[in-house]
Amino acid sequence: MSTEAGQPVSAEADRPVSAEAGQPVGHSRTARVVVASNRAAAGVYADESGPLLVEGLRALGFEVGDPVVVPDGEPVGDALRAAVADGVDAVLTSGGTGINPTDRTPDVTAAVLDYQVPGIAEALRAYAVPRIPTAMLSRGLAGVAGRTLIVNLPGSRGGAKDGLAVLGPILGHAVDQLRGGDHPRSDPGGHA
Repeated sequence: MSTEAGQPVSAEADRPVSAEAGQPVGHSRTARVVVASNRAAAGVYADESGPLLVEGLRALGFEVGDPVVVPDGEPVGDALRAAVADGVDAVLTSGGTGINPTDRTPDVTAAVLDYQVPGIAEALRAYAVPRIPTAMLSRGLAGVAGRTLIVNLPGSRGGAKDGLAVLGPILGHAVDQLRGGDHPRSDPGGHA
C-alpha cells in the first residue's frame, strides 16, 4: 500500500510508515524504567541505575520519562501493569533480581507476562558472567505482556550499562516485531 506521494502506508493504521523502521510516521517508540528498591523508594538514598537506563534508552531513540521508583514486590507488578495499560513499547526494570528473600521482581514480572523471551535473559547473564561471576545468580526475566516487552535488569550502575550493551542492538527490532513488523532482509537469499 502507498500514498499518492508514493510513501509506504501502514495497512493497520492507514498512516504513512517510515521506510527505515517500518513503523507509522509520527509514532515513536516509548519506554519506561521501573526501579525496584526498598531503600531508594523510602528516600534512604538516590537511585543511580534508573537515570542511566533513561539516558541509554533516549540515546536509542525511545521517548522515556523519569524512572518510576517503587519498593520491590507487588508495587513493581502494579507499575508493570500500568505500563502495559498505557501501551508502552518497552519496560526495563532495575533491581530485585537476585536470590535475597526481598528480591521479588522476577516473581511479580512472571505474573504479568503473557510469555517469556528467554534468549534475552540468557544473553544478559552470559554477557556479565565472564567479568562478574555472581551475575549467574540473577533470576531476571524477559518477556512480553500485551505488546510490551519487559526486561528485568540487576539494580546497579554496572547492571544498567551491561543491560543497555546487550539490548541496544535488538530493542528497536523487538519493538517493531511486537508491532507486527517483518524481519529485515539482509541478503538476496532471504536470510535475516
